[in-house]
Amino acid sequence: MIDVLLFAGRILLVALLYIFLLFAIKAGVGLVRSGSRSKKGTQLSIVITQGPSALLGTTMPINSSIVIGRAPGSDIFVPDDLISGKHARITPIPDGAIIEDLNSTNGTLLNGLPVTIPENLMVGDKISIGLLVLEVDGR
Repeated sequence: MIDVLLFAGRILLVALLYIFLLFAIKAGVGLVRSGSRSKKGTQLSIVITQGPSALLGTTMPINSSIVIGRAPGSDIFVPDDLISGKHARITPIPDGAIIEDLNSTNGTLLNGLPVTIPENLMVGDKISIGLLVLEVDGR
């Protein structure tokens, strides 16, 4: 009698294992399919609306991280004493972009408010760094 119960327990265990594997594979296939879809989102860019005349009107798509600062290696180099060497960074994310202050001395403002943690950017946002003002565009 005990042999029959052990055999039934083994069959039940194997059946539960197959059900678990079926659900795990189903979930994995769903993750792979959803990850391969191309996301048709708005390509964000930044436009310099105030600052040095040589930079006015400059538009940069946010395809990769953009470092803004006074250091010569910055992606947007601004020779302004109010701006730190590496002042702020704009980074693309799957559904837009974020801005973060890189521990600058005078801070970074997003729509007039200080950036203390990474903040999501939306079309129309205004970023103020020293005398430089950038606007987020959706082109």
